[in-house]
Amino acid sequence: MKRGEADKPLGEVDIVCFRDYSRHFTRLLFLLCYFLFSGMSFAQSYPSKPIKLVVPYAPGGGTDLTARLIAKILSASLNQPVLVENKAGAGGIIGQEYVAKAVPDGYTLLFSAAGPLTITPFTYPSLPYDPVQSFEPIVLISAQPLVLVVNSDSKMYSIADLLKEGAGKRLNYGSFGNGSAAHLAGESFKMASKLEMTHIPYKGTSPALTALLGGDIDMLFDTVSTATPFIKSGKLRAIALTSKSRSSLLPDVPTMAQAGVSGFEAGTWYGILAPVGTGPMVIQKINQAVNAGLKSKEVIEAFTSEGSVILGGSPAQFRNFMAAELKKNELVVKAAGITAN
Repeated sequence: MKRGEADKPLGEVDIVCFRDYSRHFTRLLFLLCYFLFSGMSFAQSYPSKPIKLVVPYAPGGGTDLTARLIAKILSASLNQPVLVENKAGAGGIIGQEYVAKAVPDGYTLLFSAAGPLTITPFTYPSLPYDPVQSFEPIVLISAQPLVLVVNSDSKMYSIADLLKEGAGKRLNYGSFGNGSAAHLAGESFKMASKLEMTHIPYKGTSPALTALLGGDIDMLFDTVSTATPFIKSGKLRAIALTSKSRSSLLPDVPTMAQAGVSGFEAGTWYGILAPVGTGPMVIQKINQAVNAGLKSKEVIEAFTSEGSVILGGSPAQFRNFMAAELKKNELVVKAAGITAN
């Protein structure tokens, strides 16, 4: 601006331009306020219809049973039906993709486990979803350790016996699926113990347990809740847990570290996520409802009875937890050369 121009009176063109800018600014401000307050209004009225909680596995498994318990407490808190919908197939990929592509309005949520979110991304060459970019983490529900079990007719009573037995031959270990948490536990144990071991995958926990009971495999990493009835009945023998601390269901069973093999932990966990783009106020509302429900007597007793550890926490904590799990599992998958086939 030249000297003296600032002192000149506004011309007619200047006044028109000023009015145009003012009008545009007012309109922009109005739209901003509209979207802000309409978003707040939606969050305050949410939910106004039933919520779909998608489980990427078949009914009856650990993920499904836990999801139904959480659906019950969510429904009571939000005063709307929360309906569990099972979309099984492809190791959880079908259900994950369904939620990833759903409308991000808070009415389609994902109840997932460790596998499809933090293991599958490294065992498949490509996926129709991204575990980080496709979802908004809402709340981490619980975690459950695995227990290393053998047939009750086995000569192995401890990790020391297992190491001695494995020193002279190759052992077979089973899992409830290629790339599953049990598979990663076996490979982690293999690397930590330096044993020669062959992985035998099965299509689920039930056939893997049947194989172990029938003597087709030497050992199996199974969830505590599933293995405990067989351990209590004397059909299986527990060798060690894959967690940091002992389980309330199996207080006499040592952890891997206590048994002499340190350097790894394994297990499975559950959490609720939403399609990316879901509003933060809706996410916060679900998060608060779940965290409150996790403190109820009914939920505490249910999780304790199956050997699970209640977690909860904020969406940010869940996001950080997933990042750590992805990093850890990527190392194991690459070191072991695990693939989906």
